[in-house]
Amino acid sequence: MDIELADAVASVRDELLTAAAQGAGADVEFVVGPIELEFAVELRKDAKAKAGFKAWVVSADVEAGVVRGRTHKVKLTVTPRLPGGNDVVVSGSAARPAGPGDVSEHVGR
Repeated sequence: MDIELADAVASVRDELLTAAAQGAGADVEFVVGPIELEFAVELRKDAKAKAGFKAWVVSADVEAGVVRGRTHKVKLTVTPRLPGGNDVVVSGSAARPAGPGDVSEHVGR
């Protein structure tokens, strides 16, 4: 499954916002620092794109089957900020059990 690079980055942003919303008012807070993202991308012609190309993130199994010269590694470091420049804060409760909890909906995304 391929996804546009912009959608992949937006998905990370959405997950951070979800984590922040779930932890609102909790006992423990974490400030989100720089996040390093690395993707294997394939550039494809797109008549609708102004530059004529779009970057598509490819999964590891697809990447193995694609000619090496057609995929590129893209590494981004982003520092999340809220509108107005405030840090993103992800909170948790001290009473919450250890571990990630149920991740069945996230496996294989």
